[in-house]
Amino acid sequence: MATYAIGDIQGCDEELARLVDVLKFDPGRDRIWLVGDLVNRGPKSLEVLRRVRALGDSAAIVLGNHDLHLLALAYSEEQVKSKDTLQDVLSAPDREEILDWLRHQPIMHHDPQLNYTMIHAGLPPQWDLALAQQCARELEAALRQDDVCKALFQNMYGDRPNRWSDELRGFERLRFITNSFTRLRFCRADGTLELKYKGTIEQAPRDVYPWFRAPNRRSKDLRIVCGHWSALGLHREQNVLSIDTGCVWGQTLCAVRLDEEANPICVPCSSSGLKPEIESG
Repeated sequence: MATYAIGDIQGCDEELARLVDVLKFDPGRDRIWLVGDLVNRGPKSLEVLRRVRALGDSAAIVLGNHDLHLLALAYSEEQVKSKDTLQDVLSAPDREEILDWLRHQPIMHHDPQLNYTMIHAGLPPQWDLALAQQCARELEAALRQDDVCKALFQNMYGDRPNRWSDELRGFERLRFITNSFTRLRFCRADGTLELKYKGTIEQAPRDVYPWFRAPNRRSKDLRIVCGHWSALGLHREQNVLSIDTGCVWGQTLCAVRLDEEANPICVPCSSSGLKPEIESG
């Protein structure tokens, strides 16, 4: 039995199919972890969702910012952005089944036997495993309640509050949780989130840290696999394995084996990809 983590797919279904084939993935025996951002920017978000959904229990998924954006378009009055490629999902005949399945996926996946925790983006330095799990459950519960879901998406966007407090309540608390799990790349020494800068570590402002280098990070003993940060690429540091290798930007889609040491396996983008830029969100 093998367990592989695969980086941000973002609608690149042909590459996902080829990577699964190269892995010789057997859904009756193996497991795939998907670090979020299944959809958007790439050409075949609907095909990706159908393919992953068909894998059933052999796939473990966490939601990323683009997945939440799709849900916001479907369940609230959020407007389509110019670079979105989500209309195929929104107009699909099986739209409701797919979207309901998607909003019931977790925000965080922890496997104590494998000794890995999967998130999309990052964890603020104040959170240990127990607090991160609690916060993930709060956001998951909101996503799955019909009477809360629309209001959640109407209040989801924004960069404030930018520092954790146990006293946060309501949609401010849920917005901070959402930003941490699905948008975080950098933070400051005092633990505030820096959500504006999205580039490389080398070019970052001097007063910000990659979230995994934050002073006094309480999750430092967790082995974490994540994506979201194509400017970082395949990167292992401080017990964190980041695996967004920018397939949608014309680079590669990467799989890393989690249950034993092995070289990463990557397949190239089938086309030239989108114009290289620092991704949004």
